[in-house]
Amino acid sequence: MDFVGTLSGKGRAIILQSERNVVAKKHPPAERKHSNTRRIAGWSGVLAALIVIVAGILWFQSRTCPGAESLLASAQADDSAQYVGVAACQSCHTAETAEWRQSQHQAAMAEASEQSVLGDFNDATFTYAGITSTFSRRDGKFFVRTDGPDGKLADYQIKYTFGVYPLQQYLIEFPDGRLQALSIAWDTHAREVGGQRWFHLYPKEQITHDDELHWTRAAQNWNFVCADCHSTELKKNYDAAANRFQTSWAEINVGCEACHGPGSRHLAWAAAMQAGKSATDDGSKGLSVRLDERRGVTWAPNAAGNSVRSQPRTAEREIEVCAQCHSRRGQIAEGYEAGKPFLDYYRPVLLTSPLYHPDGQQRDEVFIWGSFQQSRMFAKGVTCSDCHNPHSGKLRAEGNAVCATCHQPVKYDTTQHHHHTPGSAGAACAACHMPTTTYMVVDPRHDHSLRVPRPDQSVKFGTPNACNGCHTDRKAAWAAAQVKKWFGHDPQGYQRFAPAFAAANAGLPDAQALLGAVAGDAAQPPIVRATAFAEMDDPSTRAGAEALVGGLRDASALVRLGALQTLASIPLDARPQLGVPLLTDPMRAIRIEAASVLAPVASQLDAAQKAAFDRAAAEYIAAERYRADRPEHRTNLGSFLGALGRYEEAALEFRAALVLDPRYVPAYANFADTLRAQGNETGATAILRDGLKAVPAAATLQHSLGLALVRQGETESAVVALQRAATLDPSNPRYAYVYAVALNSTGKPSEAIRVAERALKQHPYNRDLLTVRVLFLRDTGNLPAARRAAEQLDKAFPDDPAVERLLVELRAAGSR
Repeated sequence: MDFVGTLSGKGRAIILQSERNVVAKKHPPAERKHSNTRRIAGWSGVLAALIVIVAGILWFQSRTCPGAESLLASAQADDSAQYVGVAACQSCHTAETAEWRQSQHQAAMAEASEQSVLGDFNDATFTYAGITSTFSRRDGKFFVRTDGPDGKLADYQIKYTFGVYPLQQYLIEFPDGRLQALSIAWDTHAREVGGQRWFHLYPKEQITHDDELHWTRAAQNWNFVCADCHSTELKKNYDAAANRFQTSWAEINVGCEACHGPGSRHLAWAAAMQAGKSATDDGSKGLSVRLDERRGVTWAPNAAGNSVRSQPRTAEREIEVCAQCHSRRGQIAEGYEAGKPFLDYYRPVLLTSPLYHPDGQQRDEVFIWGSFQQSRMFAKGVTCSDCHNPHSGKLRAEGNAVCATCHQPVKYDTTQHHHHTPGSAGAACAACHMPTTTYMVVDPRHDHSLRVPRPDQSVKFGTPNACNGCHTDRKAAWAAAQVKKWFGHDPQGYQRFAPAFAAANAGLPDAQALLGAVAGDAAQPPIVRATAFAEMDDPSTRAGAEALVGGLRDASALVRLGALQTLASIPLDARPQLGVPLLTDPMRAIRIEAASVLAPVASQLDAAQKAAFDRAAAEYIAAERYRADRPEHRTNLGSFLGALGRYEEAALEFRAALVLDPRYVPAYANFADTLRAQGNETGATAILRDGLKAVPAAATLQHSLGLALVRQGETESAVVALQRAATLDPSNPRYAYVYAVALNSTGKPSEAIRVAERALKQHPYNRDLLTVRVLFLRDTGNLPAARRAAEQLDKAFPDDPAVERLLVELRAAGSR
């Protein structure tokens, strides 16, 4: 399948096929020539693998195993399983291999050839942003003449194809081992439905060579963004010192072992069985994991017309195997194999904005897993292969028939249920319960949260709904009225967390209480609870604190991960007691998150705690070094090292980030913050000014510069910088608040009041802005206006003792 990527700093979609970058909440966001000698490290590994592969293929070809003894001996001599390739699997697993050969997994990536290239390279042209690109072929190779990193036209050879349907992208190799994904793609739909054409992945923009989304820039880099999911046993092999890649794979596409794990021990087991030899078998048959959650399971219909699993699903082995690619996640370690814990190698994103809508529907491309985790199907024990054939990638049945395997057609495939003409598009189960969102211009993807349509929530929260997805000429209120008329009430559905997440997105006063209730509700899906924790920034209420303590101890690793993000918002001195136990959590993603949260207080830990922290910190550092090809991860590491007082090392990381991207704003901001922590205000100011030379419109740097100048007593210049920050980014209420305080402090209270009131129009529930408006009005002597403003503050934040005292004070002053 072809995938879309994350949002850039400009709020635009970075179009890539498997982007999974994740940046921790508290840290700002932060190929190849292929030769057999690079695929397995060391000659001993190569020889061991060759022995296994050759012996296995000989046996499968002859259906006897004269090499069983040597095969078994090599497997026993080298306990680490090796990747053996699809060819070693096909003789025994003929049917499965035949299905796979017709799948998109098989065509995930290929060397450019007459067989694999689907686009028109017969001197076809395509014009975009003033550049006319020409696609041609010569000497059996494929080329594109297009704008390079300097904006000049040049010829580039197409090295690999990437994906197959409904679009195909093309990869171009650079001398430093980078593979870059061309942003002009080929639409592989049939011509009669608008396909068989070149198109640009950013049709509404004008992406030129100096844009972060240009095909030659880091945002379109295959080695980091895409490679792990389109090939088997991918090794990135990035050399940070040389800034080069030597990325390698066991198989260029998604082969059998991408899902089943390395196969050498399985071959040895099978060979021994065939030869009548005894072989140690713990029930695994030599596989790294048995994907057998469905084995022996039946689904029996109940009185409600739905089917019930004959036994609970107690593991997520199969789902996690799929999640390695079909999830939005950041990779924290290399070497994932089927059966290993997902959270030991990946850190998934949660249901946060702008990736998801407040009700959990997909918004940006989020790759299935996060949607499915919040579904009733997941809760009831459904796995991916209940609906999908894992070898072909296709549905087990077409249309409504796949749903009918569990949901009785006599109840659900009727006009009484779907209220549409039988056989029409509106009568399709997926049309209502799995609406699509189109990514990469031509690729509609179904939402796997499997929800009931909620046009009533569209009215309340502005979320999309399936009804208006088809009836585009109608309002959401019309759809809500129709659904209510059909069923006699507003639908409820399984996902009932939208009010909390919508309140958080809007910054409403009751958001924290609503989030706390969701986070503490054990009936909610774990990913929903984890998201509620991640969105909380004030667990200071009793209910919030109790939910946080429970979340950090929860049986669900996802919930613990989300709760740790809440822990980052509490005072430093309260973190060790709650966070230290998670330094030894079974999951690597949680251990490194705990290390990040506790880094500012590491010096306060006792000896045993410090030993646990040091182990987790080493894992954190290793995770960021694995991703050292990206400026955001060099910046993350710099911030982490700075928090530990390792300032010289931190500076090296920040400078390395700026070498990778001289316009990467968080590197300047965090570098300056680390210098300030050392008492080097002059150095911090110089770094901020350097950043503003590179990125003059960076509001973050203007704001940080303003604060630095305040600390140095340069008040007039500070106010100018703070004003620029507030003007450049009015979406950030903090900038307006600090600017207003600066104005008031410099004898301009009336102007400060105007700034606060203007910002409150965009952020009507921001507590800081509401509070300073009251104080400024009071201090200017406008007590009636101050009382009205205080009453508005009290209405937004009722039962707050500080607000109530202020209101009493103003009322008393007015009566004198």
